[in-house]
Amino acid sequence: MPPYDEPRGTAALLVDSSGRYLLHLRDANKEICDPGTWSIPGGDREGEEPAREAVARELWEETGLAVPLEEFTVVDSVGPGGAKGRIRVYLGSWDGDADALPCPEGIMFRHFDAATVPFLTMCPWTKDVIALHQARSPARVPLPARARPGGRARPNVVGVHLYLEENGKVLLGLRHPDSAFAPSTHHFPAGHCEQESAVACLVREAREETGLVIDPAGVELVHVVHTVDHAGGQPRMGLVFRAHRWTGTPEVREPDRCVSWDWWPVDALPERIVPYARTAIEGIRAGRRYTELGWT
Repeated sequence: MPPYDEPRGTAALLVDSSGRYLLHLRDANKEICDPGTWSIPGGDREGEEPAREAVARELWEETGLAVPLEEFTVVDSVGPGGAKGRIRVYLGSWDGDADALPCPEGIMFRHFDAATVPFLTMCPWTKDVIALHQARSPARVPLPARARPGGRARPNVVGVHLYLEENGKVLLGLRHPDSAFAPSTHHFPAGHCEQESAVACLVREAREETGLVIDPAGVELVHVVHTVDHAGGQPRMGLVFRAHRWTGTPEVREPDRCVSWDWWPVDALPERIVPYARTAIEGIRAGRRYTELGWT
């Protein structure tokens, strides 16, 4: 069990071989820690979860990365409403493409060198962490061994999607115009698979987004879409499950991401719909189980 004074927060400072830092632009205008600033991936421990496990989990959830990490420092932070806390920061090395990382939270990831950091709107404690890293000699604070990609191997982001059809109509949500992904566009209830099974993710996301209670024993996998936006981009595997039993009426539970839920005729879908969602619906109607998009 972690000691009672173990910091609740964790974060990962990732540095590439050129000395650039991987930074994450946080959402603005939200009641979160340091909104609208550049920071580093991380998050709070869950329950009595050890800090090392928490930072690895948070890094995976936010970036899809699993790299060796070592303890670096502990910093003070200030949360929403002025709540004070502490963050245990870990150090790692990664030489990948920041633009290709998934970004389920916040706006984007980018690499920046230390000379650029003073000109960014920075999270205060992150700025302090980078300054500390710059002040310490690499000979005294060696970076962990760099994770090797292993040829063309690359983790795929797994997305889970709910297909609900009733009286020839399918449930779709209109995403918020300020959404980082597919603004003002219709999409399934969906989310990224975390440390859970795909069906557990489906049930969780449905409740969080729509308030619907899905019977996990009454779902079936009806389509898989394997997509890539551009050559060398982040591969994504979309699992589409059809639920045959559920309770409740769809309601907007996350108004910052979705503004409405509506039932659309499967043969008259809205014009603005996420392309792979349209492809999946067409595949389901045609009895196909699998589609590839964007691969050459």
